[in-house]
Amino acid sequence: MKRPAYPSDLTDVEWEIVAPLIPSAKPGGRRRTVDIQEILNAIFYVLRSGCAWRMLPHDFPKWQTVYTYFRNWRQDSTWQRINEQLRKEVRVAAGRDPEPSAAIMDSQTVKTTEKGGPGAMMRVRR
Repeated sequence: MKRPAYPSDLTDVEWEIVAPLIPSAKPGGRRRTVDIQEILNAIFYVLRSGCAWRMLPHDFPKWQTVYTYFRNWRQDSTWQRINEQLRKEVRVAAGRDPEPSAAIMDSQTVKTTEKGGPGAMMRVRR
């Protein structure tokens, strides 16, 4: 990395944990020319700062490239797999079973689903 670090950048330790979870380049296609760690840093910058993709600082890869990786990984469930793997690792490190045995449901969510549809979220005017 040839730029000053942003607060949202992955540390070297975090990158070592996440790197094996990133899919390889597709076989038969062009070789990757971008630094995947920088792609992740750019994605985390957008998510953390709330800026638009087009407003990524110029020291990251092109916003179109970053967004394409983000979108492709969302569509092929890469983000879900990363989240599940990291959740398991955190639970095991805490001495817990890798899979959760309970879930919490918000009572407000339950109330709105009784009615269902758009009417559940809209106030009826009289």
